[in-house]
Amino acid sequence: MKQKLLILSAALIFSAGCKKNFESINTDPEHVTSAVMNYNYLFTAAELITSGNSDGNCYEDWRNNLIYAGCMIQHFSSTTGYWDGDKYFYNPSYNSAYWDNNYPNTITNIVETVYHTKGDATQTNLYNIARIFKAFMFQRMTDMYGDCPYSQAGMGYIANITSPVYDKQQAIYDSLYSELSDAAANLSATATNTVGSADLVYGGNVDEWKKFAYSEMLRIGMRLSKVDPTTAQKWVQAAVAGGVMTSNADDAMVQHQNQHDQTANGSGSVLVYQDPNASRLSATFVNYLKSTGDPRLTYIGTVCTSPGTAWGAAGFDYGDTSWFKQLGQPNGYDLNGSTLDLSTAPGYPGNQNDYSVANRYTFARLNAPTFFLTNAETQFLLAEAAERGWITGDPATYYAAGVTAGMNQMAETGATPGITQAQITTYLAANPYNAGNALQQINTQYWVATFMDEYEAWANWRRSGYPVLTAVNYPGNATNGTIPRRFTYPQGEPATNATNYNAAVADLKDGDKMTSPVWWDVQ
Repeated sequence: MKQKLLILSAALIFSAGCKKNFESINTDPEHVTSAVMNYNYLFTAAELITSGNSDGNCYEDWRNNLIYAGCMIQHFSSTTGYWDGDKYFYNPSYNSAYWDNNYPNTITNIVETVYHTKGDATQTNLYNIARIFKAFMFQRMTDMYGDCPYSQAGMGYIANITSPVYDKQQAIYDSLYSELSDAAANLSATATNTVGSADLVYGGNVDEWKKFAYSEMLRIGMRLSKVDPTTAQKWVQAAVAGGVMTSNADDAMVQHQNQHDQTANGSGSVLVYQDPNASRLSATFVNYLKSTGDPRLTYIGTVCTSPGTAWGAAGFDYGDTSWFKQLGQPNGYDLNGSTLDLSTAPGYPGNQNDYSVANRYTFARLNAPTFFLTNAETQFLLAEAAERGWITGDPATYYAAGVTAGMNQMAETGATPGITQAQITTYLAANPYNAGNALQQINTQYWVATFMDEYEAWANWRRSGYPVLTAVNYPGNATNGTIPRRFTYPQGEPATNATNYNAAVADLKDGDKMTSPVWWDVQ
């Protein structure tokens, strides 16, 4: 008892003696507060991590972009057991990889940036640019999972919200449209550029961010083509009126560094360094490129004698990029000696190394650029909108512009010498716009143009139904032989955020499964 009294007395004496200067004495002069924080740094982090390499080991790009989406959309094929997307196996941690690594990182960073720059006249452009990029980030997240935390997401530090509600996807989309509209309108070319090089995409150029905002609005508008055509048309028309991308100089992309860390291109690193022998280009993809005489094939594929040798190691093999040498590997096969062993596949060349891998001069490299949204995609979406009669303009002209932009985009990936205008002209003459098959033609070209942005390729396939893909039905798959429609929520959510998780799952057609379509994916 005496000891407790002595402790209490000492505490009281300390309290009385320090009360006058308590706040100043107990404030860390080096503590970072919102008043002194440079939110440019958080914005940079949001852009970089959204490009897919949060941990420097390509965690979410490896799992969600390549293993799942890339194989499901049949840009890639794999006989490697843990590449579950090739055969539609269920891997809960792979499904949730993007969610797990973006909510505590990029989402928090972008929410903090928007929250703390709002109302600051000196940072008006950072505020509105961050809102535009935030809209893109949540469009991708909700397209992958469906209903998800949005209005309360990233508010842990700001409002101590650790169990955020799951907003309905329709409400998220409505908010994205409003955010894009308002942010684009309030960007100011006359305001001081306080973002500068902290913006990895456009260097703070507000004119380019306006084009990005309206092109993103076009994308989300077209997502509604099945579920709500009236609203889709309204948003598409607003995007066109605002001013979308018109050239490849407008492409939204992050340039990466040629080193294995967080600055590397995550997908490129997987294909050439982390897991170089695990995948091949899909026969579906290569066969389409060959059937149309597409000159991009030589910059998309390569055939390596030793594809398993990683970048930086002795004997690393860039392979043979000759157009006629490329051969796609069919999806749905294994190396287990079963009836589905790759050696039983039609046209098996005798050696798996005779199948193409992703080109190591262009896409499969650590410093390949990451594309968020491109002029090629924009032109194809305009072509579809024009074909539907939602906007004026000739859909054939938009289609040709999309093909041209997609081929010229090869130069942005490092293609040398690149595709010439003569090659583009020849291709368009051989593959002219066909109004009788327009939606399939446009969206199949969109699939080619979004190679390596597998999230977007998968989302547009779910919306449009094109290209026409033949699903695999490998024994033990989780979807009854159908291509998955969404990713599942993290397994920890029922324990840590049960009420909100259960409400979201109740809205899904078939529960929290890969076969449950998201709101706009009308079956």
